[in-house]
Amino acid sequence: MATWSYLVVGLFLPLFPLSMAFNLLFARVSQPLARAALLLAWPLVGLGLLHTLGAEVPEPVLNWALATAALYAVRLLALRDLGTWTGFLATSVWALLWIPAREGFELADIAFDALGFSAPLALLVLITVLLNRRLGGAYAGINDGIATNLPRLSVVLIICLLAAVATPPFPGFFSLLSVLMLAPSVSVVGVLLVWLLWSWAAARLIQ
Repeated sequence: MATWSYLVVGLFLPLFPLSMAFNLLFARVSQPLARAALLLAWPLVGLGLLHTLGAEVPEPVLNWALATAALYAVRLLALRDLGTWTGFLATSVWALLWIPAREGFELADIAFDALGFSAPLALLVLITVLLNRRLGGAYAGINDGIATNLPRLSVVLIICLLAAVATPPFPGFFSLLSVLMLAPSVSVVGVLLVWLLWSWAAARLIQ
């Protein structure tokens, strides 16, 4: 596959700095349903392009994808705005889809993994809207007592955050498990590190 083809796919299955295109678009889209649809459709477009082009994913691209996932996972630790946090987590998660794509898995199987990762993120978009309406913002640290004042919304938020970072028994966990089983041995540690950073970032946000 030509270099330009990897660059096109890298817009949808994020490769830094091409990944910035999604985050800029995600920040500009203000309608929540459109944001949710974008989260669900974006990686599927990338998988479809990669399947259509039908070429193997070379190891340098795989390493590039893993580095992208790690970069955005680290950046999550410093974020407090739930909307931006959701977009960055999506970028980190989707970069890992290069691993099953490299192993030549069927498009439908990888698409299910992508939806398992993206569905909780789409729900987080809707929760962000509710927080904005009720509290005037979805920024961790400016509002105290959310769990006391909005207990049901807080429970839903925590469940969605746990699902988004692939905590068992949510579908994302099994998708990540399949990614780990397919990853080359040298990449397994990197994937586990990315997973740890996701969990750490979610814990900080919940706290």
